Amino acid sequence: MIETWRWFGPNDPVTLADVRQTGATGIVTALHDLPNGTVWPVEAIEARRDMIAAAGLRWEVVESIPVHEDIKTGAPGWERHAEAWAESARNLARSGIRTICYNFMPVLDWTRTDLEHALPDGATCLRFDNDDMAAFDIHILERPGAAEDHGPEVAARAAARFAAMDAAAKDRLTRTIIAGLPGSEESFTVESFRAQLARYDGLGHAGLRANLAKFLEIVVPVVEAEGAVMGMHPDDPPRPLFGLPRIVSTADDLRAILAMVDSPANGLTFCTGSLGVRADNDLPAMLAEFGDRVHFLHLRATKREADPLSFHEAPHLDGDVDMVAVMRAALAIGAASGRALPFRPDHGHAMADDQRRRTAPGYPLIGRMRGLAELRGILRTLRALEG
Repeated sequence: MIETWRWFGPNDPVTLADVRQTGATGIVTALHDLPNGTVWPVEAIEARRDMIAAAGLRWEVVESIPVHEDIKTGAPGWERHAEAWAESARNLARSGIRTICYNFMPVLDWTRTDLEHALPDGATCLRFDNDDMAAFDIHILERPGAAEDHGPEVAARAAARFAAMDAAAKDRLTRTIIAGLPGSEESFTVESFRAQLARYDGLGHAGLRANLAKFLEIVVPVVEAEGAVMGMHPDDPPRPLFGLPRIVSTADDLRAILAMVDSPANGLTFCTGSLGVRADNDLPAMLAEFGDRVHFLHLRATKREADPLSFHEAPHLDGDVDMVAVMRAALAIGAASGRALPFRPDHGHAMADDQRRRTAPGYPLIGRMRGLAELRGILRTLRALEG
């Protein structure tokens, strides 16, 4: 397995020199400065690749080439965006970067309601509070049908939660949900967010799934011909939000995606934190089933709370993810296929000096380094036990 690290480019407060000291050898990054839908030029790819190499590291995984919203909605002319995506993938592969992580989440990428949830030990983490989400959806966004979607009990709690918020709390919640989290390509006002949601009216689960299949039919043959692979990231959280369909949340979803284009290039990014939010996802069993199509691993643990629709980021060795079983299954994939799977520690806690350094939410230096050290310990122990 290959230890990698998410890096957001030259402006990331966590420098490549910092990454070297974590022990990771691979970098996971993207050309975040290029607009969504732009073809990534070979020159820009090679410049970033060479910058990483000069620091003694290797660009192992692209995360992500963003998928244009027109592709997801099937808007007229969506094909040109798919062709641009395929051209970026071709340019990356010819520059030596052949693992591409991407997602197909409508409008928003991963979503949280609190970026600095205080833990008993003084560290902070990312959190998703379902009542806060409902308060935003029903009372700030004022989405038609939101109260019915959440149900009467949640709607009642959301009303009480909203009534207790002052203007600063409402603004903070709004910015947290729609202002753009790390890896997302968009940020919104409430008005522009409503307009984006309206583009999905009437599309539904089947429609979004059909549009994904059309996209894959265009891009997978290109990726396969270049000797590259694609890894679809799961929904985060893995259930519908704001009335938007989600199609990458369960084992059945993953089976359907892999069957759309039956090619090794059409694969998965297996994120234990995202999939682990659902109690009905058996992560080791899913890894065993889909292992030959898993091309990248995001390793983190989430913890469901008393309200199981709420969760927070737990330490990598705690929470609802059996990380030892997951890594045992990942090692088995590598042994069976002869592949060295890249993985990265995901969404660390902000602790110690992290709290005096402004990094991307969920991506502190020390918290992720702790997670990587814990994962490395599991990996070394399992290898030793296997002789």
